[in-house]
Amino acid sequence: MNDLLAARSQMALSLGFHIIFACVGMVMPFFMAVSHYQWIKTKNDVYKNLTKAWSKGVAIFFATGAVSGTVLSFELGLLWPTFMKHAGPIFGMPFSLEGTAFFIEAIALGFFLYGWDRFNKWFHWLTGVVVGVSGLASGILVVSANAWMNSPAGFDFVDGEYRNIDPIKAMFNDAWFSQALHMSLAAFVATGFAVAGVHAILILQKKNVVFHSKAFKIAAIFAAVAAVLQPISGDFSAKDVAVRQPAKLAAMEAHFHTQKSAPLIVGGIPDMQKKKVNFAIELPGMLSFLAHGDFESEVKGLDTIPEQDQPPVPIVHYAFQIMVGCGVIMFLISLIFFIALLKKHWFYSRWLPRIFAIALPLGFIAVEAGWTVTEVGRQPWIIQGIMRTADAVTPMPGIVWSFYTFTFVYISLSAVVIFLLYRQIKMVPFIYDTSENRPITKS
Repeated sequence: MNDLLAARSQMALSLGFHIIFACVGMVMPFFMAVSHYQWIKTKNDVYKNLTKAWSKGVAIFFATGAVSGTVLSFELGLLWPTFMKHAGPIFGMPFSLEGTAFFIEAIALGFFLYGWDRFNKWFHWLTGVVVGVSGLASGILVVSANAWMNSPAGFDFVDGEYRNIDPIKAMFNDAWFSQALHMSLAAFVATGFAVAGVHAILILQKKNVVFHSKAFKIAAIFAAVAAVLQPISGDFSAKDVAVRQPAKLAAMEAHFHTQKSAPLIVGGIPDMQKKKVNFAIELPGMLSFLAHGDFESEVKGLDTIPEQDQPPVPIVHYAFQIMVGCGVIMFLISLIFFIALLKKHWFYSRWLPRIFAIALPLGFIAVEAGWTVTEVGRQPWIIQGIMRTADAVTPMPGIVWSFYTFTFVYISLSAVVIFLLYRQIKMVPFIYDTSENRPITKS
């Protein structure tokens, strides 16, 4: 493993690990706030205990996310010093604002965790909402910085120098809104399906059924709404990428040849030698429509991109297919869930939680695949069209051992988080659900 591959692998590992905690930190506080609101309005202790259980889960993910996020900030400087030297003054503003959002989130979370029976009930609830809003803002600001790498703005690049720097324009670059919208919805989908899936498993095991049923419903509603909206966001993002990063779109679709009325490729195995896709399903004209809103429009292929500037097509294509495939499945499950809400006997059947239990990992699989498309699809550039990844990597020796070390650390940290969450689930108290006048089965 050479230094460039080791550095990229370490960043991929760190980002892949951190993004899970980032998604949960952006979304779970909203689940917590809804449950807390239900308790204030109904005085049903099931919601109070659910709120407390979820808040402890938020605290666990917040602490772990803070650690992994700090590691990422160091890695940017240690692994990519040339990149940070030139890019830091340009896109540093969203990172500084993200730090502010993080501190607000930490303070609000402290108020919420220790504010039970100490604050006015509505002020206490509001602190939980602030945790969610600041967490969501934090995620959007980081995505804005990443979007700048895909759509550089806020400077003039003259004779190898960055001049006339405008941090505001850099932060609100052409890609920030589409990426922030898509990522925010993805976070709600992934976290919602994961949380609903966990509670669905416990429902199927007949453990604290009423408690987990209420938790399942809250999480599933958030997940289903976001999953239905996500295709709209995806279409917006695809049209944006078609204009700004045609090489990325071509790699996503393994679109080798520029053509009008380009077909949409579903599945398939790219053949890099013969420049074609084997065993694929082609939908005539659909790629042109998705990219430009016109079935007859021309879509640029990889044949217009110099070979040294092309992304690794198989990786990007497979990741994109996985992301879309998972998204379609969750979209269909969401439609079934909405129908189940209307048909009460569907909602209380055992097959519905069984579907969500099976679908538990799909959201985060889609998130990881989506980030692979975003990052690998930009290669060989670390700043699109300006700086190559190979030119930004550190000359420091021994990066390979750093990669192995961080791999071990992240695996160990994951095991600790899983243990803490499992213990937290087992600690749910035995109470009576006064709204349904029946006991909750003790786990």
